[in-house]
Amino acid sequence: MAQFRLRALEEVLNREPVDVKREDNLVSNYYGTLVFDEAKMKKYLSKLAFNAVMEAIEKGTSVDRKMADQVAQGMKSWAMDNGATHYTHWFQPLTDSTAEKHDAFVEHGEKGNVIEAFSGKLLAQQEPDASSFPSGGIRQTFEARGYTAWDPTSPAFISETTLTIPTVFISYTGEALDYKTPLLRAIRTVDEAATAVCHYFDKNVASVQSNLGWEQEYFLIDEALYMARPDLMLTGRTLMGHASSKDQQLDDHYFSSIPTRVNRFMQDMENEAYKLGIPIKTRHNEVAPNQFEVAPIFEEANLANDHNQLVMDIMQKIARRHKFRVLFHEKPFAGINGSGKHNNWSLSTNTGVNLFSPGKNPKSNLLFLTFVINTLKAVYDHQDLLRAGIYNAANQHRLGANEAPPSIISAFLGTEVSKMLDLMEEAVVDRKMTPDEKTALKLNIGRIPEIILDNTDRNRTSPFAFTGNRFEFRAVGSSGNCASALIVLNTVVANQLVIFKKEVDALIEKGTKKDEAIFQVLKELIIASKPIRFNGDNYSDDWVKEAEKRGLSNIKNVPEALSAYLRPESKSLFEKMGVLDESELHGRVEVEYEKFIMKIQIEARVLGDLAINHIVPTAIQYQTTLLKNVKNIKEVFSAEEFEQLASARLDLIREIGMHVSAIKAKRKEMIEARKKANVIEDTVEKAEAYDITVRPFLDDIRYHIDKLELIVDNELWPLPKYRELLFVR
Repeated sequence: MAQFRLRALEEVLNREPVDVKREDNLVSNYYGTLVFDEAKMKKYLSKLAFNAVMEAIEKGTSVDRKMADQVAQGMKSWAMDNGATHYTHWFQPLTDSTAEKHDAFVEHGEKGNVIEAFSGKLLAQQEPDASSFPSGGIRQTFEARGYTAWDPTSPAFISETTLTIPTVFISYTGEALDYKTPLLRAIRTVDEAATAVCHYFDKNVASVQSNLGWEQEYFLIDEALYMARPDLMLTGRTLMGHASSKDQQLDDHYFSSIPTRVNRFMQDMENEAYKLGIPIKTRHNEVAPNQFEVAPIFEEANLANDHNQLVMDIMQKIARRHKFRVLFHEKPFAGINGSGKHNNWSLSTNTGVNLFSPGKNPKSNLLFLTFVINTLKAVYDHQDLLRAGIYNAANQHRLGANEAPPSIISAFLGTEVSKMLDLMEEAVVDRKMTPDEKTALKLNIGRIPEIILDNTDRNRTSPFAFTGNRFEFRAVGSSGNCASALIVLNTVVANQLVIFKKEVDALIEKGTKKDEAIFQVLKELIIASKPIRFNGDNYSDDWVKEAEKRGLSNIKNVPEALSAYLRPESKSLFEKMGVLDESELHGRVEVEYEKFIMKIQIEARVLGDLAINHIVPTAIQYQTTLLKNVKNIKEVFSAEEFEQLASARLDLIREIGMHVSAIKAKRKEMIEARKKANVIEDTVEKAEAYDITVRPFLDDIRYHIDKLELIVDNELWPLPKYRELLFVR
């Protein structure tokens, strides 16, 4: 095994960068060439079919079967003109990955031959086997039927030789079994609620769009070293490994020159992304060694989420071409930065107004403040739900460590915007305002563009930060589906906007002027949500104490975090807003508990195997060498000289023995803890047992293995070390 490690290192050192050329110097010349976008629909569809699809995209109407047949024919013609031979419905089950089943454009012809065919029925709906996808008990194994249904709002594209059609995934009885379905529902409900509030300020607003700009962090590891680390292969993270003497202490990797081989990978990945209409904008080195980031221009949230899932898939494929492996795990290496997927979220109107951007006059700025303040109130009221939406076994390792936000949900606004809310709190009173008060308030509101322009500071420690024209949800993990966080965020904000409008309308009905009614309700929201606002250092111990005084929750484990979904008020919220009914909510929470259990179970098995079959034999081998050396010393030297020469070796022998014994004992205890947890039938109790009684052994066993790594002869050590994984490219 040690030779395998050394051969892997030698292979890495002999790597040459793969040559990559742009499709064209101008990205605009080939951007979206593999996407069935509006321009291609105009070319390949009849005017009636084109209008039907555009109406479905813009108004949410359905495409009837006759029009669907026309769309399918046009889509097939375009796809085959571009080399496609198959089609697939592409969906996002609750496995945290995407799914697809490819079918050829082949049907029987009239004369016993075959023809290329694709109908509206096949475009609109298919029936994949739903039994093998997690449903949390919604569907039993014998109830296998599930449906995928075409999502016209996310355009079809060609992946290699397959026409790929984004779809939702539902059970035979209609329950959502995926991320896309509830995301589309949440986007619809925030559209309706936000549009209604916008009408206080502009009757021309017909719709409000939820936008997303994701930032994907990841690690790149050479394929040979990856293959020599079974823990990376099977769990996505290193279950052992002593810290490198140098890692990120000097911050010299952050924004530094991108290594040539990595840069070639990035160029290749961008080429593929551009052809698929994914607007990649940014690439750079992140803080940790071998950590990088890619980010696109903002898009509509559903499309942006599809593009993020697609980019993750593209990256994994392209990495193989360059002899890399991509690590999306939130904490693949202990002691250095983990990886997040910052969700930059905003709302915009069909009239072109970003609702989180200040305007040029008091009226437009009151609109801006209305949405900022209501968002803060939603975050404050539903902080536990927001945490539940981003918490999993991997993100539990990351949050609160090495520059990741803590598990306490708070919102950063910046000094000047916070001052503006304080001024509103002081100025607005529950009575008719005097002309002077109105003038003073409008003057203050009118200053917003100036203060935002001069104060676009960012708080990297905040889990939910206002950054000038959007909120950045920084606590989202790198391996997850953005939809999980966006479903919660859009739902709770929509709910708060509905409440806000009811309260404002009630005051107006009592004779209060509209602007004064808005001011009065906003003041109440500012006061009520004040505990969630924090502009300081979220990493400090003082903040933990302060957050507790403010009544903010600080849940640090997945089982307890997920329980927020199952509270009566949470069930009522999702059902009332039409996003998830009770059975769907229970089902997906059950899936999350099961995934948590299985991931810890897999890690425990992998660590136990590596410890007994790789580490312990290596340690004993080195211990045996030392024993032989001690025996030889005793035979050659006098008793007095032996005591002097062998003392250090004997200490090493004892230390190795102590760590080996501890590893074997801890592994045995871990197996027993797993056995006890496995017989628990209730999933929640089982998850809690795995968290409390099994998971700690992973750190306990690792401690002893990492100590052995420092003792055992480097040439004998079987697994690539951190200094090799992180610094050999």
